[in-house]
Amino acid sequence: MNKRRVKRLGENSAAALLLLFTVAAIVWANSPWGSGYFDFWSTPIGLSFGELHAELTLREFVNDGLMTFFFFVVGLEVKAQFTIGELTERSRAAVPVLAALAGLILPALIFLLFNPSGDEARAWGVVISTDTAFLIGALAIIAPKYPARLRTFLLTLAVVDDIGALLAIAVFYSERISVMPLAIAAALLIALILVRYLPSPARGPVYSILALALWLSLHAGGVHATLAGVAVALVVPVFTPERQRVEAAVDVIRAFRQSPNSEYARAATRSLRESISINERLLTSFGPYISFGILPIFALANAGVRLDTETLREAASSPLTWGVIVGLVVGKLVGITGATWLVQRLGLGRLAPGLTLRRVAGGAAVSGIGFTIALFIVDVAIEDERSADLARVGVLAASGIAFVVGWATFRITDRLTPPVPVGLKLVRPIDPDRDHIRGRVDAPLTLVEYGDFECPFCSSATGSIDDVREHFGDELVYVWRHFPMERVHPRAMDAAHASEAAAAQGKFFDMAATMFEFQDYLEWEHIYRYADQVGCDIAKFDEDLHSSHVLLRVEDDAQDAELMDLGGTPTFFVNGVRHNGPWDAASLIRALEAGRS
Repeated sequence: MNKRRVKRLGENSAAALLLLFTVAAIVWANSPWGSGYFDFWSTPIGLSFGELHAELTLREFVNDGLMTFFFFVVGLEVKAQFTIGELTERSRAAVPVLAALAGLILPALIFLLFNPSGDEARAWGVVISTDTAFLIGALAIIAPKYPARLRTFLLTLAVVDDIGALLAIAVFYSERISVMPLAIAAALLIALILVRYLPSPARGPVYSILALALWLSLHAGGVHATLAGVAVALVVPVFTPERQRVEAAVDVIRAFRQSPNSEYARAATRSLRESISINERLLTSFGPYISFGILPIFALANAGVRLDTETLREAASSPLTWGVIVGLVVGKLVGITGATWLVQRLGLGRLAPGLTLRRVAGGAAVSGIGFTIALFIVDVAIEDERSADLARVGVLAASGIAFVVGWATFRITDRLTPPVPVGLKLVRPIDPDRDHIRGRVDAPLTLVEYGDFECPFCSSATGSIDDVREHFGDELVYVWRHFPMERVHPRAMDAAHASEAAAAQGKFFDMAATMFEFQDYLEWEHIYRYADQVGCDIAKFDEDLHSSHVLLRVEDDAQDAELMDLGGTPTFFVNGVRHNGPWDAASLIRALEAGRS
């Protein structure tokens, strides 16, 4: 079972657990022991230190305390998306970003049509946010065909959705502002930014102490304290694994293998940990606790609403309840779908290959499932408990209706226009007259790599490929194709052109090996020296380097990669089918063997 499949299984299990605790809360609140539900979550808990005393109810502890960790994880995901994720590519990100904005604004406007004034009008924030956990779980249950691109679109949309919800909480749902505690909070934020310069062992404890102090400062300053989680997340560093750190980790592990001892074991653990950004480490560490612990507890504490005849009768005629239902169900569907159509029509952005407006409509319908943040805002925006119950009924009803509408939309559109999978198969057959090939052209097994000469993982993969070729011998043909990721590797395109200029003299793989060996030095002064070292005629190399043949050859490969919607390097195709999973030698050998059988 590959990593992606395990991740999706975990997300689906988390959504199922969230649903189970939601049902448990409703059953408990409407059981003969229903009064115990409300009494339990109203239980006061507190701390005393001398004359100082702090007290919260159990529900407030969950909503203001534990949910800080949920917003912390949301903040980590937001920063990762804007720094190294989907939101770094402007044209691809424009559609979900603008669609998400429409999906925030239109539901709020619809809600205000039902509740234009009074205390209920303040609850417009209830309808703006989509519940990401339920969204992904619903998508898994509905199981539309080939959901990968839609899922990425919706996750990107959900990130922007979360940002909007967080801003709404910070600006509109904070209490009376107190300047001095907020000034202290600002100083603590600066201190948090500087923590990255401390020695590695000290960072964790310092982050924890400063984060707690920030929570207390925001709470005292009148800003909703859960935003401390977001603030801390946004100052945590995020980066893609760097070649030097990965290589350093490999060296330490090699030393441990040769001489196992506790000192090398500690050094290997520390080196491996530091090769991955703290953002990713924290997401991996906190994520399961949030999904399988805090969110189910939050659902248990907040989803309990009395569904007696009187409440349902009142909800059926309540503008508050209907504002929530129509805002979430209609607002999300029309806002997201309409904005997607308009953005494409105006040429402001583009959908990923294989993603159509009809499939976006299905995802937009499911986006009407508002739960976690919706119930959270119910708690902070509505003081009257009876009105809060009516709003909760609206949230629960809207979530059920949105699921049914989404399911129907996918079933109908998948039947009318069956989606076509994108990027599963190689779009350009192996061509011995144009491709860079190692092995027999008529070999029964094929391995095609789309790579980038500045990518550290492509460099590491060369050793795996050598092992694979040695294992299969004449039964395997290996092909290299270009996919220079200029956004993250500024010299990758120059290196690709240089390899093609060397290829004109029969030196492609020699030049490739040299550039992989010296990946950190790919300026033109270095590239010309490498060409000379591998035996190229420099005058001809320079002439070929600027020829249309070289430029178009690299561009053709890059366009093929874009058509197949490749997201990174290296990407392998095993016997013409895209390989998902690790690219170490053993994994590639297993994939090739499976393809042969």
